[in-house]
Amino acid sequence: MNKDTLSMGRIDYINASPVYYGLDHGLLPAWITMTDGPPAVLNRMIRRGDLAISPISAGFYGCHHRDLLVLPDLSISCNGPVLSVILMSNSPIEKLHNKKVVLTEDSATSALLVRLIFAEHKVTPVFVTGKMRHPEDIPVDAEAVLVIGDAALTQPWDDFFDLRMDLGKLWYQSTGMPFVFAVWVVRRDFAAQHPERVALALDLFLQSRHQGYENIGAVIDRGVARLNLDRCLIERYYQVLLCDLDSPKIHALELFFQRLYMHGLFNEQVKVELFQP
Repeated sequence: MNKDTLSMGRIDYINASPVYYGLDHGLLPAWITMTDGPPAVLNRMIRRGDLAISPISAGFYGCHHRDLLVLPDLSISCNGPVLSVILMSNSPIEKLHNKKVVLTEDSATSALLVRLIFAEHKVTPVFVTGKMRHPEDIPVDAEAVLVIGDAALTQPWDDFFDLRMDLGKLWYQSTGMPFVFAVWVVRRDFAAQHPERVALALDLFLQSRHQGYENIGAVIDRGVARLNLDRCLIERYYQVLLCDLDSPKIHALELFFQRLYMHGLFNEQVKVELFQP
């Protein structure tokens, strides 16, 4: 990481578009470099130190919280259905004991949420992790698959499975709370050395998001053009997606971590620690 630049990540799905709108339209300074990728790639990059600041899977933050701080008021979350994080299945959850369930390799949070849902139903499938971006990726013996992001919106998964289960909806039905899929984080070592640069980057993100929602029509147009989907679907998608991180969402995220710990999916209880500008 060049000491004169700040290396940032960007989720390469349209769910993050409102947050980056302003940065894409004049706010991005020359001293910030941007790397696009799916959450799992950004997870690995910030873990290695290739990025200083990035959105990452909330579950990955939970596993590596000692090295990271969460940036205030930024997330990819929902309060009910999310549309782009789905478990496609030929059977209800309670019928999937010993059945093959494929978890996408592109995310950590969604895979942990699926494991938690099965644990709370006392069902033990055979989990495997793999690429799941197109129907041709479906193994012939898979009874269910987890798909996320743009692939969940664009691909004809319903042609291959009988049931579509929205994970945001399942969490809300269980808890009555929002669910946080991704958070923006900064490496603790970078924040300790360059707190003023992190504070400036955070301010740029918040300005950028404000511009995104001020120009949500343009954000929708961009999503329609990129995914070649009906405008009504993209409009609904941006209505259910939330990009803030208020107290209820932090509480909900800590509840998620607590439940993971209770079911042996986390080794310790985790509290969210925020970067303090």
